Amino acid sequence: MSALTQKVPIALMQTQWASQINPIINNALVQGQILTDINLANGVTTINHKLGRKMIGWYIVDITGAATVYRSQPLNALTLTLTSNAAVTVALWVF
Repeated sequence: MSALTQKVPIALMQTQWASQINPIINNALVQGQILTDINLANGVTTINHKLGRKMIGWYIVDITGAATVYRSQPLNALTLTLTSNAAVTVALWVF
């Protein structure tokens, strides 16, 4: 009998789906958001990450030029402080 013709109780299907989907939904990386058109100065720039909680991490998803960018303050509930060695515009994924 193939898997397509088996009759599986709906409760069992829901349990199986939840066990497969919930880890993806609950992943902190998925709970993030993109910040676009962030202008970084040559030096320190403080950005409101808009997560409403302490962020876990960030990464650059787009950048308009060659620059070294790093976090220069501890992570907190409101802001992300980045230091850049060049003036560039970036898009960030924050989570």
